[in-house]
Amino acid sequence: MIGLPSNTRVWIAAGHTDMRKGFDGLAAMVQTALATNPFCGHVFVFRGKRGDIVKLLWFDG
Repeated sequence: MIGLPSNTRVWIAAGHTDMRKGFDGLAAMVQTALATNPFCGHVFVFRGKRGDIVKLLWFDG
């Protein structure tokens, strides 16, 4: 289990995401859609179209 700092936010992307994207592509989505730095320490959650795949993007420094 990974312990997250208490000030960490968890962002859940609405809708489905193309799971063929790598983590660089997901980081670009965070920058463009949320206007947030993907390296800020928050957790970003992306869901596949069928709902059976989830990708988490988290940078711990």
